Amino acid sequence: MSKQRPGDGAHRYPPFQTLTLDKTEALAECDQSDAQSSQRLGRFMAKLNPLQFGQRSQRGKALVALAAVCFFWGTTWIASKEGVRHMPALQLAGIRQFLGGSCYLFFFLMIKKAALPRGKAWGPIVVLSLLNFMLSNALSTWGVQYISAGLGSIIGAIFPLWLVVIGFFGSKSKLSSKTALGLALGFAGICVVFWDHLAEFLDPRFRFGIALSLLSTWTWAFGTLYTKKQATAFNPYLSLGLQMVISGATLFTGMQVAGAAVPLSAIPAASWWAIAYLVVFGSVISFIAYLYALQHLPTHQVSIYAYINPIVAVLLGWALFDEKFSLAIVLGTAISLYGIYLINVTRQSGSCK
Repeated sequence: MSKQRPGDGAHRYPPFQTLTLDKTEALAECDQSDAQSSQRLGRFMAKLNPLQFGQRSQRGKALVALAAVCFFWGTTWIASKEGVRHMPALQLAGIRQFLGGSCYLFFFLMIKKAALPRGKAWGPIVVLSLLNFMLSNALSTWGVQYISAGLGSIIGAIFPLWLVVIGFFGSKSKLSSKTALGLALGFAGICVVFWDHLAEFLDPRFRFGIALSLLSTWTWAFGTLYTKKQATAFNPYLSLGLQMVISGATLFTGMQVAGAAVPLSAIPAASWWAIAYLVVFGSVISFIAYLYALQHLPTHQVSIYAYINPIVAVLLGWALFDEKFSLAIVLGTAISLYGIYLINVTRQSGSCK
């Protein structure tokens, strides 16, 4: 999975400008409407404005899209865990990314006749394919080969903590008390989660899986920061498809050259079903729903997916794979997610000033 990745966190994908009106403009319009419609009939007719119905319908669709993201991105951890049981993780990630990206390219290049980016526009696409897919998504998929899907999802959710750390060392600004508290709670919660896994740290495979998962969150955080600096008006859906195809082809080719891949004919049906699920629900439907939600809902509202994804993954991992589900995991997850919430709230309020 994957993760942030997303965004800020981690989100899990690069934020794009919303299409909603600025709050001050909306308030101004409301004031003007009240002044012009002092009579009851006028107010009633204003409520029948078809544009308002369109906005309400659009918001409803955006909420449905957000609910889909919250659920399906949580289930991708389970699908990845099932898939890597029977084949190399990086090969699975490569196939998934290539097929998912090809769906985007077919639609936009063949049906919509969209133009490919030119010149310097390729730079951010290549860099993001490296950070968000070749590293973040691939490493998180590789990580669940050695750790539980639930644990991988919890680690994946903490990438906003790295954004704070990177921002602190990269700027002269000081941490607010709420941000510092959120940072402390985020890491404290992870320590509580690991309480039930202390004995497993003796296993080098487990430690390797933890390291891969943590590195995945770091690369997603850097990808998020890079996106903010290099954001362009280029079609985000087509850009996403190009990133996935570039990364998928690179991973698949690299595994073949290294002799680490298994023949496609040797991949069992269970892994193919997992790949199909990841492509359709993880790479296509969820990403489209995520971008649609970002365009029609406030960014801080869309970020709720980051809190729900780990819950979905932990519960399904416990139900389907008999993964650990204890009081320590519940408390640790709650503590970490609350810390992330404090950080997101602080960042949101700071951006609104």
